[in-house]
Amino acid sequence: MGSNPAFRAAPPQSRIHPALRSFADECRETVMRILAYVGALALIGLIIFTAANPLTDAAITAATTPGDRPGWSMATHSHPAFAVSQIDLPGAVASTEILRHPDGGRKDVLRWAAPGQAPAVEIELYRLGDEAHGVPDAAADLAARIGAERAESAQPAGLIDSKFGPVTLFDLAGPSTRCLGFFRRIDDAALRISGWTCQGDSLPQRRAAAACMLDRLVLLTAGGDAALADTFAHAELRRQGCTPAPGQAARADWVFGAQNPRLRGAF
Repeated sequence: MGSNPAFRAAPPQSRIHPALRSFADECRETVMRILAYVGALALIGLIIFTAANPLTDAAITAATTPGDRPGWSMATHSHPAFAVSQIDLPGAVASTEILRHPDGGRKDVLRWAAPGQAPAVEIELYRLGDEAHGVPDAAADLAARIGAERAESAQPAGLIDSKFGPVTLFDLAGPSTRCLGFFRRIDDAALRISGWTCQGDSLPQRRAAAACMLDRLVLLTAGGDAALADTFAHAELRRQGCTPAPGQAARADWVFGAQNPRLRGAF
């Protein structure tokens, strides 16, 4: 039986009731109006917040650079990496402080002080991280660390030789104390060795004390840092030795004169 072409051409009738279609259209329009209303409120709120809290270039920079990260903090679970085998300071108590920076830096600070007194000897071994671009120069750093009441400024005081190579000295003179600062940077190991000693009654004695302390500085662990281990291995080959008698100030065998001596042999 053939089919009637008229029936085939007729479009199918919709099964959705006109009342339901009208209701759906009204719901869609209502939702669109609500979304537009909420968006307008959000925009007004953003404008008010921005006007009350202007976002300046400085604020943007502070929010997007490492400067807003926390700085140095105590590393209480880290093990000491360095030690001084002996210090000629009767009655002094030794202490070690380890600091870490989130940008990779680490500071091992060794101090010796009589009970209740400021440190008479300090040596800091600073392994540089990405934060190192903001590190102050040696003189300013030493003067700040020893304290304004003990040193008004740090003035150059010549050089001494050490197992790490030439070490720059600074005169740290205060109202009641006179100490000697020292500084050595080793680029191959990204290491800064600095500190001070207040040992001795004269400049030659303080120079000898600084050189002796550096000679006795040893590496306990490199923590996988091959460059640091290599630096101390080569330094040990240059160890000159210093053995001051107990209770006596160190004596030096000077060969370059009083201002820029080179230490040689035993003390």
